[in-house]
Amino acid sequence: MDFLATLLLAVVRILSLAIQIYIYVVIARAIVSWVSPDPYNPIVRFLYNVTDPPLDRIRRVLPLQFGGLDLSPIALIFGLYFISMLLNSLAYRIAFG
Repeated sequence: MDFLATLLLAVVRILSLAIQIYIYVVIARAIVSWVSPDPYNPIVRFLYNVTDPPLDRIRRVLPLQFGGLDLSPIALIFGLYFISMLLNSLAYRIAFG
């Protein structure tokens, strides 16, 4: 049982790290959107291609645009933090409880 608990915690830590990296990508996309970036730049295209699908879903469900300010990246970051904390809590409860 100890091996399975350790394996579960390792997988959850890797998922938490992936979520944290994705949060940094969302933050980078928000910062890039403040300036007028070159749409043909490969970094800008990568940031938009990776973050547009979840942001578009959030924009459809919650209209979070006020006076030209788009708050959907903040909603996505909060949702990702919530998922990360939920995964960590469940994994520790399963592993040690």
